[in-house]
Amino acid sequence: MAQQTMEISTINPATEEILSNYEEMSKAKVESIVEKAKTTFSWWKLDYEKRRGCVYNLAEYLKKNKTELAKIATKEMGKVLKESISEVEKCAWVLEFYADHAKSFLSEEVLNTDARKSFITFEPLGIIGSIMPWNFPYWQCLRFAAPCLMAGNTIIMKPSRVTIQCGIELEKACTEAGFPEGVFQTVVGSSNVANYLIDSDINAVTFTGSTQIGALVGKRAISQLKKCVLELGGSDPFIVLDDANIEKATNGAVKGRFINCGQSCIASKRFFVSKKVADEFIEGFVKKASRLKVGDPMVTENDIGPLVNKEALENISSIVEDAKEKGAEILLGGSEIDGKGYYYKPTILKNIKPDMKIASEETFGPVAPITIVEDEKEAVKLSNSIEFGLGASIWTENLTKAENLSRQIESGIVSVNNVVISDPRIPFGGIKHSGFGRELSRYGMLEFVNIKSVRFYDQLIHHHYVE
Repeated sequence: MAQQTMEISTINPATEEILSNYEEMSKAKVESIVEKAKTTFSWWKLDYEKRRGCVYNLAEYLKKNKTELAKIATKEMGKVLKESISEVEKCAWVLEFYADHAKSFLSEEVLNTDARKSFITFEPLGIIGSIMPWNFPYWQCLRFAAPCLMAGNTIIMKPSRVTIQCGIELEKACTEAGFPEGVFQTVVGSSNVANYLIDSDINAVTFTGSTQIGALVGKRAISQLKKCVLELGGSDPFIVLDDANIEKATNGAVKGRFINCGQSCIASKRFFVSKKVADEFIEGFVKKASRLKVGDPMVTENDIGPLVNKEALENISSIVEDAKEKGAEILLGGSEIDGKGYYYKPTILKNIKPDMKIASEETFGPVAPITIVEDEKEAVKLSNSIEFGLGASIWTENLTKAENLSRQIESGIVSVNNVVISDPRIPFGGIKHSGFGRELSRYGMLEFVNIKSVRFYDQLIHHHYVE
């Protein structure tokens, strides 16, 4: 009996209208795509400058077509158009960064040993299976793909079922940039297709998404001895100390919490404010957040669009209602916006208690919980008290104190006097339930290469033969 295919619909979260329908790929189709990638893997042996040229061409294509690509992302997942354009521009940056620096990142390293000659070389692993989320549909793919492509790997990417067209556009962009057929391919489907991809003849897996799904992906990949990198959830602390510049801190709070309608793994999600400056900070934060314009994400003047889907809207509503029932005070917002689209008002709460969901769960939405603390010791304790460890920001004019506190925070990234942002030049990733492995910088490039040690001897050296 033939396998029944499933149809997937993408929906515009601003209008609730169906954008497109896609047919989920079969296991046989996924395996045929993997075979094409295997055939193409030899592309890494091409002249390095040709590979580099393809990556530069891709960057130029994105810059040339940034508005059209941005509109597709905005229609599929709802972020405001100006943020979608910035995302595409950042993708061009990461591509140019690796095209500029890959040669030095992958340069052979000569070692001094008892052998005549010793060196380390860096070679591509092969086919990298990529399972990507919807919240930054271009960036989260290309921040891993740029170093992988420069290293000579081939890529098969499964975009979120929310942003399928974004994934298709990336494959088209690679074709237009001159990549050989099969170097970058997109597969379409649900979790079934993700499993087909993991179980196929690929060499490694990278996943960005929720902690729960990431654990399943990691288990499946590692059970088959496939290297994997997991970039998972976060509930980043935003710590405001006594001596913070409150004007800068409140600006940062608005940016850190409400960008992408609060739907970012590195968004500021838990605010810990010293009691000495709490009133001033809260007043400024509420005042600035109240000015944010919510509405049609295609309108340039708007700052916040809808949440990604009905489920996300219901989830953020339930988290706020739970906080209300347990004694939280609503300072701003606190409810859905009536009418078409999955809109939620920018929301700020205080009087947060540990038993509230908002105190420990990852909140994907425009909701900011504020906890007033006695001192930095309490702020650090609360910051480290949950399962996540992705990013954190500290706001203080005392940089010596900031450096000391940064070493106490359990996270992969700490930013002082700025919100947490990803940057091609520095490693990105988390600890604890926020995942493992790194993206970006040279460290991200080395995740998907074979670090091969080579030694030449003139004669047999008598070592103790122990591994």
